[in-house]
Amino acid sequence: MKLWYDAREILIGGQWRRTSDTLPVENPSTGTEMAQIARGTATDIDEAVAAAQSALHGAWGKTTAAERGRLLMRIGQMVAERADELAAIEAADVGKPLKQARADALALARYMEFYGGAADKVMGETIPYLNGYTVYTLREPHGVTGHIIPWNYPMQIIGRSVGAALAMGNACVLKPAEEACLTALAFARIAQEAGLPEGALNVVPGLGEEAGAALSAHPGINHISFTGSVHVGTLIQAAAARNVVPVTLELGGKSPQLVFNDADLDAALPFLVNAGIQNAGQTCSASSRILVERARYDEVITRMAERYKALQVGPADADLDVGPLISARQKEIVQGFIERGTDLEMAAQGRIVDQAPAGGHYVAPTLFGGVSAGHALAQQEIFGPVQVVIPFDDEGEAVQIANGTEFGLVASVWSRDGGRQMRMARALRAGQVFLNNYGAGGGVELPFGGIGKSGHGREKGFEALYGFSTLKTVAAHHG
Repeated sequence: MKLWYDAREILIGGQWRRTSDTLPVENPSTGTEMAQIARGTATDIDEAVAAAQSALHGAWGKTTAAERGRLLMRIGQMVAERADELAAIEAADVGKPLKQARADALALARYMEFYGGAADKVMGETIPYLNGYTVYTLREPHGVTGHIIPWNYPMQIIGRSVGAALAMGNACVLKPAEEACLTALAFARIAQEAGLPEGALNVVPGLGEEAGAALSAHPGINHISFTGSVHVGTLIQAAAARNVVPVTLELGGKSPQLVFNDADLDAALPFLVNAGIQNAGQTCSASSRILVERARYDEVITRMAERYKALQVGPADADLDVGPLISARQKEIVQGFIERGTDLEMAAQGRIVDQAPAGGHYVAPTLFGGVSAGHALAQQEIFGPVQVVIPFDDEGEAVQIANGTEFGLVASVWSRDGGRQMRMARALRAGQVFLNNYGAGGGVELPFGGIGKSGHGREKGFEALYGFSTLKTVAAHHG
């Protein structure tokens, strides 16, 4: 794959430049090197933060909310026009099938459109108070925001994180994951072409323990947004705490789908499977646990197994059901989990196609039945195409099992009973609960985030704008 830009460059203050060292970029479909990226350093982060601070005192800081909105809308349109090109880069970089990568590119465009339209609609309020006072609130940007994004959905997470921050008038320093940052670099160039002022967006790729750690601990950062593992999120939060900086964390998940006896199984089945194997299961909100009321357990696992046996795994450009995992290390981790399921019923596996390159990081999607709620495969985040099916006897047990992990990101309920739907929605510990669906088509407008070790704070929708702003109260005494 030939890139139309130099991936070895970083963006600081509107200027692209090379670093003294680089990192290899591997194609997960083949296991071979396909490009190189810059290895940003703590010094580069220092300069990026300084450039962002300058932007706040310069052209970007003087931009009105309406102007920011028009600019983001223009970026979104340009992203949409280049969706196929961005999808090809993302598919090669992450390993996801082309159709999934294209959906991500269009989601990025939609985020820019949404936040462009919302930029001048974040209002303060007046507060009734004592006689002789007028009190009102203002929503203001934090200042310089740091964004550390993962490798599984670079474009989507840029959209919901950087898009919201820019809409509120913040200046951003973006550290994309070293495993997959090619579309982050492409997006930054598109944003420049659209007219984004110098320093409003700075991009410094590099290793997490170098550039990422420097960004997390930088005293010039006013807010940090991180999506990734619980372990790294904890380190970032600890580093930010030394500077008393707020952090939005979107971490792991072990999201359940609850299937009751009265569920419409024909409607549920595509969601039951697809929510677990999309992006090869490398999704924080992946549905890795399927909880089924016992009377329909056999039917559900049999029908899910039929779908699993038809799944095909291959290189991203083959555009099959499932692509490779991001790296050899991730493949090793997922295979280790599958091997830990030897005491379980392996209900079905998908098939790695014959033309899949030998060096690619492929794992056959695997469905396990006969799983207890306390089993490692039902408790730990696997981050691969592995699902477990767990039986339950009644609503109380279903809630107990669903809430019985350290995570709380997403949950889904399949039932025709309206009363049960409402009871489950209230009882489930999750940041999002879906009734007779899963994911609601992505939902740019829908607040997203978790509880417990799934993190805190909310992204997407207007809630993200509130998170990327600080509230100021003004009390005027006029007699």
